[in-house]
Amino acid sequence: MNNDSNDGQIGRFDIRALSPEQLGQLGVSQIAYIKPVQVDGMAMVAIHSADGRPMAIAESQDGAIAAILKHEMMPILVH
Repeated sequence: MNNDSNDGQIGRFDIRALSPEQLGQLGVSQIAYIKPVQVDGMAMVAIHSADGRPMAIAESQDGAIAAILKHEMMPILVH
């Protein structure tokens, strides 16, 4: 048996070793945040990437979640 194995701990790393830039990119392609917003006096839902970039506007929370799931991302509600 090889003693150089990582004991089955695949993908583990010390998050404290990440640079601010690397930390900012963490989850960018997997997570999308949704939050209620007002657009021209109408209640809408904004969709943002994990790094805060605006991605889209949806008419409802259900529509925003559906769009996020369609792109294989995880929706997170922000109040």
